[in-house]
Parts: sequence; structure tokens; C-alpha cells
Amino acid sequence: MFHWLLFCLCATVIPPVVSQERKCHSFTKLPVTDTIIGTNLVVRLLLYTGKNSSCATLINATHTSLLDVNKKTIFLIHGYRPFGSIPNWLTRMTQKLQMVDDINLIIVDWNRGATTINYSVAVANTKRVAEILGDVIDNILKIGGSLDLIHMIGVSLGAHISGFVGSRFSGQIGRITGKRYMVCDHQRSVYLYISSMNSTCNITVYPCTSYEEFLDARCTEHDKTYPIFGYHIDKWKNNHLMKFPNKVFFQTSTEDPFCMYYYLLDIVTWNKNTRKGYITVGMTGQNGVIVKAEANQYAKSFEKFKEVTLLVSVNKDVGNISSISLTFSSAYLVEPKLKLGILQMKLRSLTYPKRPHLCRYDIALQKDLEEEFQLIECQAPEI
Repeated sequence: MFHWLLFCLCATVIPPVVSQERKCHSFTKLPVTDTIIGTNLVVRLLLYTGKNSSCATLINATHTSLLDVNKKTIFLIHGYRPFGSIPNWLTRMTQKLQMVDDINLIIVDWNRGATTINYSVAVANTKRVAEILGDVIDNILKIGGSLDLIHMIGVSLGAHISGFVGSRFSGQIGRITGKRYMVCDHQRSVYLYISSMNSTCNITVYPCTSYEEFLDARCTEHDKTYPIFGYHIDKWKNNHLMKFPNKVFFQTSTEDPFCMYYYLLDIVTWNKNTRKGYITVGMTGQNGVIVKAEANQYAKSFEKFKEVTLLVSVNKDVGNISSISLTFSSAYLVEPKLKLGILQMKLRSLTYPKRPHLCRYDIALQKDLEEEFQLIECQAPEI
């Protein structure tokens, strides 16, 4: 009896409510005062299924009969909650997950335990939450479920919890998605993931050794198909590019759906002396969309008759391009009357590789002067 009482002081799992009248349960909302006082760990498991997509049912490790074990089960786990509020992304992600898949969705509500001014207390609670979730999964397996159909999605400390659960099952959990907060925007990674579920555009990721090499167009090939970031990335699990451990890089725009559109710009110059500098690219589409990419981050050396490839990224799809503008800026401050002579340039869409390659021949760019011109469809070389 003593050990049982001691356990209850450490953590509580709310049992399911069994009654004639069905009750809808919601995420725990706590007052700000609990941040100062602190909260004891209480784990509530809110289940949504196709039969109750808008009304959560409470379950626990011994009460999982409402799950359809033939469907995917997603555990959605929040992280540190310094003020006891409901995560502002929770409702949207709950709805989106149910829209894109017929699933069992379990919201792991450990707000009591995550709400505290002392971050280390919340960190200490993560292992106990993981133990509870492990017990739930054990029971799912007992009633015929499969680890292959388990998907853990963890945000912030929820990512830690997901990792602990994965370790308990020796890395055999079907899928684990961890969303760690970024320094620049604490919510961006979460909203990127939500947007990826049914976005009108795709956020393509590129395996690469470093971000610098990615920006330098050393990890992009026009004739390859690259994985798509986010919820649907599991479709690429057998792609050789996604063999882990691996690093992938991508860029995002500032607004939902956060997509960027990539091009490769190949340039061959004819200057006798090597030029070193940056090129800024602008595009105008036949649809009226006008975009301008940032100049290449690292200065490029343009040597006579040697092809240089630039990665160009813009935040809108211009469709069929009607015109393009180029601005050459020298890497050296004192170089008056400098021009960059382009023998040939080719623009290729990396995002939509089936679009025609566009070319232009024999143009000269004056230093720091934007030049706009039309492109023509590249002709296949004669054999």
C-alpha cells in the first residue's frame, strides 16, 4: 500500500469516464498562478477517431478498446507550457491530422507537469510521461495492434518524450516526428508541419553536407526527384536519398504555406579576366507575378568559358516566364566600368523539372546595373 500511495504522489493518469451520457473532454487549461505554484504531473489521453472526430474520449493504458488497431495511431505530444495555456497550434493540428488520414489520434495532455516556472521540473517529468505512453502502446499490441502503425509527433519536450518511447521499443516505433523550437521563430517548425499536410505546394528538402553547400548549388541536380518535407515524408522512406543518418536543407518563405520555388541558373562567361561577384535574379511570369531572388550568398568566380551554376530561390511561382532580369555586383569595391560578359545562360526549374529550359546568348551586364531581357526555349544540341 505504501508504494502505491507514493506512486500516486508522483504522477496520475486520469481514468476513462464511463457513463450513459457521452462527455466530450478537452485539453487542460491552467491559470498563470500555477506557473509559480507548480503542478504535479497528471497525464490525460484524449482520443479522437473517425467516429468522434470532434468529441474527445478519455482513455488510459487499460482502456484502449475504442481504438481501431488496424488504423494508424498518432500520439500528439506538447512540450513545456510556462503559462499553463493551451498550445495555440493544437486545435489546427488536431483538425488537419484528421482531415488527411483516417486515424486514431491521441492528444497527450500533460499540461499539469509541463506548467511550471522551473523548466528542469518539466524536463524531469518527461520520462514518466514516456513510461505511461509505453504502457498504452503495450496494451495496443496486446489487442492486436502493430508498432508499424504507431506515429509519435512531439513538440519541444514532447520530442524528448517521443524519443524515450522509441528507446523503450528499441527503435521499432513506426515513425517519430520531433519538432524542436527554432531560435528565430518558436512556432515556425510546427506551422510548417501543419501546412505540409494538405498544402497547395511542396516544401522540397535536399540532402547535403552543409547549408553552405546547399546554397552554393552543390547538392541539387536537375534530373533527380527529391523528398518532400513534413507529414507525407514517409512516402520517401525507401528513397536512397533519405537513408539515415542524413542532413537535409531547405528554405521557407515568411507566410503560409511557406513554400519556395527553386531554379538552377547556369552561366558561361567570355571575359578574358576572371570576374568574382554576385548575381541577383528577377523574374516576371506570364501570369503577372513578379519576384526577385536574393543574390547568391557566396561570391562566385566567373572564369572564361567555364560554367558556373547558381541556386535561385523565390517565394512565388511565376509559371511560364516572360522575362528575366540580372544584376551583377562585384566582390571587389574598387572596379570601375566593370562588365560581366555572358556567352550563354540557361535557367532550369528545379521545383518543376518538366518545364522547358530557357536560354539567352551573348549579353553583357554592367556592374550594379539591372538588365532585363526575354528568354527563349533552349534548343537541343546537334549530334
